[in-house]
Amino acid sequence: MTELTQTPPRQTSLWKKTDKALLLIALVLLAVALLDPTNLWPTLRFTALALGAAAPFLLFAILATAYVQASGAETLLARAFEGREVQMIVVAALVGGISPFCSCQVIPFIAASLAVGVPLSAVMAFWLASPLMDPAMFFVTAGELGVDFAVAKTVAAIGIGLMGGFGVKLLGGTALFSDPLKAFSKPSCCASSGLRGTPLWAFWRDRARIETFKSSFLKNLMFLGKWMLVAYALESVMLSYLPADTIASVMGGDGMRPIMIGALIGAPAYLNGFAAVPLMSGLISQGMAEGAAMSFMVAGGISCIPAAVAVWALVKPRVFAAYIGFALLGAVLAGMIWSVF
Repeated sequence: MTELTQTPPRQTSLWKKTDKALLLIALVLLAVALLDPTNLWPTLRFTALALGAAAPFLLFAILATAYVQASGAETLLARAFEGREVQMIVVAALVGGISPFCSCQVIPFIAASLAVGVPLSAVMAFWLASPLMDPAMFFVTAGELGVDFAVAKTVAAIGIGLMGGFGVKLLGGTALFSDPLKAFSKPSCCASSGLRGTPLWAFWRDRARIETFKSSFLKNLMFLGKWMLVAYALESVMLSYLPADTIASVMGGDGMRPIMIGALIGAPAYLNGFAAVPLMSGLISQGMAEGAAMSFMVAGGISCIPAAVAVWALVKPRVFAAYIGFALLGAVLAGMIWSVF
């Protein structure tokens, strides 16, 4: 009788270690290979050519993000929560709309700010604007959907931040926003310096910051690279098998209907901010209304899991519901305005 002295690794551990983006790419290509072998090579070719065309935008975005992190520009975030409340709302929306911070990176800073009395209105302005746009997202969006779309989405991010911030300020005395915070301890999910200190713009003078630049560049190269592979593979499959008239009938045309549909399905269907850009490009070429694309990306960006968890972790459900409400309203308004222009 053989005695087993080692326990095989649990399936849950293996699943946690599996890269979900690479797994998704493999599953997509495997499905094409099994169900339509003749389309495998065209799918691979489309994915490679699309990634090559986007490479200059991706490289510039990755370098810009690495520079911001190596120089310590993230420390400027603290200045968004200084001064009078109206000033804080405006600055928080502006900083959120262009900042490169990941949603979970700012949780410790936001938690500490709320605990010492920073107005929820300013925090809400930042929370709504921050997930929608950053330097990397801007260049990826400009490369796929055009500079006009990227600028419009940036303006939408800042506008929604202002709407949410001033909305909270106006309703600050109501039961909705009274005692908004959960009992929480200071969380941590991303490496963070606490967002303190002074930026060093000439970061190459400091060896530690050079290492930060290298680390950020490689990390974002892998992150963006794999998700853009997912996006272009899915776009190729979508263009091959999803009838254009179906897209046009459901999400095409003028009026509120496609915009509302885009906003409502944005949250559950949002895979990844960067992956959504090529998919929207493909759907627009199939007949999707551009207003619907804008509402989809805005609603999905604000209510995606990383952004939503950052809010849920700190505030009570009624405040979280207001956050989602501002997101959906802002997405519809952004889609309406973009469709006009």
